[in-house]
Amino acid sequence: MRKVTLINKNNKAIGESEIYEAHIKAKLHRAFSILLFNKKGEIMLQKRSKFKPIAPYLWSNTCCSHPRLNKDIQKEAKQRLKYEMGITCSLKEIFDFYYKIQYGYFTEHEIDHVFVGQFNGKPILNKKEASDWKWASPKAIKKDLAGSPEKYTHWLKMILDKLPKYAKK
Repeated sequence: MRKVTLINKNNKAIGESEIYEAHIKAKLHRAFSILLFNKKGEIMLQKRSKFKPIAPYLWSNTCCSHPRLNKDIQKEAKQRLKYEMGITCSLKEIFDFYYKIQYGYFTEHEIDHVFVGQFNGKPILNKKEASDWKWASPKAIKKDLAGSPEKYTHWLKMILDKLPKYAKK
């Protein structure tokens, strides 16, 4: 069973937990989210598969997961991107943020490290992870989010709200 890195509010690793236990007991843990942009500035979104225990069927960022204890977050992000979307590309961490959100029996209680990269091809989806994908401009995503927030993960909205501040860097 997959494990997640438990952390304190200062993002210092304090141990590990089985992934479901961490989400059921709302234990603070480390996560990462990836946004891939094409040359038009559009973001690749993935529709989370029906097999995802948290936020199935919802549109979200290109890929997200949890790094393992004492592992390099960027390396883990690249491996997960390859596993979920069949994509290999360079990634750069641009910011991290804290959040806590309830999804049914599960709680996302994380410090999420946000990575960006550039990709212009088509993904090869791992259907256990992602059921669909699409390119969309940040403006179009925000407009759809405002009218139909139930179609998207909560963390995607938080990332998009913070993105303009960091995109200039």
